[in-house]
This record gives sequence, C-alpha cells and structure tokens, in this order.
Amino acid sequence: MGIVAIYQKPRTTIANKDHKKYPYLLRDLLITRPNQVWCTDITYIPVQRGFFYLVAIMDWHSRKVLAWRLSNTLDTRFCIEALQEAMEKYGKPEIFNTDQGCQFTSSSWCDVLIAAGVKISMDGKGRWMDNVFIERLWRSLKYECVFLHDWAFGSEVRAGLGKWLAFYNACRPHQSLDYLTPDEAYAGNKPLGPMDMIDNAAALPTYPQDKNSSNDNIVVLKEVA
Repeated sequence: MGIVAIYQKPRTTIANKDHKKYPYLLRDLLITRPNQVWCTDITYIPVQRGFFYLVAIMDWHSRKVLAWRLSNTLDTRFCIEALQEAMEKYGKPEIFNTDQGCQFTSSSWCDVLIAAGVKISMDGKGRWMDNVFIERLWRSLKYECVFLHDWAFGSEVRAGLGKWLAFYNACRPHQSLDYLTPDEAYAGNKPLGPMDMIDNAAALPTYPQDKNSSNDNIVVLKEVA
C-alpha cells in the first residue's frame, strides 16, 4: 500500500575533517585471489527501541564475511575487534578498503593496519559504489533477515544475524562467483577468472527474497542457516 514510517535513520558514515584520508587504490585493479583486498562497512539494525550497529569484514574476491561485531554505539572499538578477529583467523590482506567514516580514518584503526603492513584504501567522498559488494550484502541481510523480525534485545539480534551470516557464507551461491558460495570461493575449490570491480558491479552477489515468497520459504531459509 506504500505506507512507510516517517523517522530519522541513523547516519553510520560520519567523517572527521581532522583525520588523514587515504587514496582509493582499487580503480582498474584486477582482484584475482582471496586476501588480496578486504573491505568493511557499518550498517544500522533497527530494534523495538532504537538501533544496534553492525560492522562486517569482507573478503572482496570471495565475498566471504570474515568477522563481524554488533554494538549499541558507533565507537571504533567494535570495528577494531572485528578486524583483529579476521586477521587472527585468516591472516592479513594486501589492501584494506573502507569509506571515510571517522571509525576508519581514526589513528587507532589505521595503526592496526599499518603495523600489519596492509595498504589502506578509502572510497571517494559520497561514492558508495567504491564499496559496492558490502553494500549489497547489507541489502540482502536486511530484506531476508532484519526486516522479517521484530527484535527487542541484543541477544536476539546477535543470534539472528549469526544464523543468516552463516547461511550466507556456507550455502548462498553467487552469480558473480560462477555460483560458488563465499566459503567455496575463499577456499579456492574451483578456479575463478579475474574480477574487476567495475565490470562485475552489475552481477548481484546475492539474491533478495522474491516479494511474493511464502512464509514457508522463509522458515526453510532460517532452518538451513
């Protein structure tokens, strides 16, 4: 019916003009292997009385979510915790790409990457397309999981997100990965051709739920997750 709630959505990308900005390193770069480029972003998760904030670390080549954290504030600490977990489990990337949000331009975040010898790349101001794959992750996550629930507590949010992200990594084939799952692509179970960000931007890595899908299909999805 076109009825929508009128409310202010939280901004998750808030720049700090005093922080150093790094150039964007992915333009015309062929991304051919896991751990060549990682990226991250923050999105908001609505609950009954406010919002939580979700950060995820993604491998660009395979689209695998390497680590994630949930917080009720937009501080930098939960972002660094996710980054450190990803590096402990999977090593380190050659390049790490973020937007120009103050969490990712802060010295505490950048110092972790610099100490690990990782090149820092940042999107151009206002250019969401520079980090398009994680933006599409958020779209699928919200339409297939978040918007189907009326969560009230952080424990419910964490459990629900954990199930969906586990399903996404292990069970969701991607068109742009020749229909491999992110786990399969990251493990190198099948050779993939070089991926250029611009050339593959139109290939949806995930499939949003059809608006005519039945509730039964949604239940099956949750069970598989």
